[in-house]
Amino acid sequence: MTILGTGSSGNCLYLETGKARLLIDAGFSARQIRQRMASIGRDPDGLDAIVVTHEHSDHAGGIRVLTSKTETPVYCNRFTKEALDYQTRKPLNYRVFETGGAFDVGDVTIQSFSVPHDASDPVGFIVYTPDGNLGYITDLGCATRLVLERLRAANVLIVETNHDTGMLQRDLRRPWSLKQRIMSRHGHLSNDAAAGILEQVMSDELRQVFLGHLSKDCNRPELALETVGEQLRRMGAEHVKLDVSTQVSVSETLNFSVEPNSIA
Repeated sequence: MTILGTGSSGNCLYLETGKARLLIDAGFSARQIRQRMASIGRDPDGLDAIVVTHEHSDHAGGIRVLTSKTETPVYCNRFTKEALDYQTRKPLNYRVFETGGAFDVGDVTIQSFSVPHDASDPVGFIVYTPDGNLGYITDLGCATRLVLERLRAANVLIVETNHDTGMLQRDLRRPWSLKQRIMSRHGHLSNDAAAGILEQVMSDELRQVFLGHLSKDCNRPELALETVGEQLRRMGAEHVKLDVSTQVSVSETLNFSVEPNSIA
């Protein structure tokens, strides 16, 4: 698994198993995605699927161009499909799933679940691979009971730490109405909220957490790491490795099939 980038201007993750190669979200330009995949020796022309959480451009903006020559299947739910149809003005090779349902791509099973966010029908995923399970939530205003139940199966978790509450409140560039939306139940998770989620989903099987979707104006990697790391220390979760991912660089590749906390 490689996080190609995550943040307010673009989100994209690459996952490869013995029988599947897929992207979760494609929120960078097609050119950027190609460049980022090339940096890890991969090419999007051989993808088996692009799996989409919701239609916002920082999660789906590169899909139209990226699939223009390959006809790569695009997996999303019905309301996200309708929103993408309106945005792209181009028929895509859709595979429509029901929110809450599961589907297979090669040897990977992807379980979708609803999350509260201001999109048509946004979802998170728990991805079951032969070597471990990946939890993926990048845009949500709060964690419902359903979200928490699904994430407890994760061995690796990517969770949103969009903003530091104090920095967001002090920010002079955003109107109060926008700040209210960001902090609402259908907005984005703060560092403290993400720490609270980990407190509730912690297990002996969770071995690595990536913090993502950081605001470039209202958060800093060291703040996110400090807040969530302190929560892990209070819990005695010394077995969990904590990393932060940004949209400016590709993360190190995580190999699920080796010892916990190892990278390829």
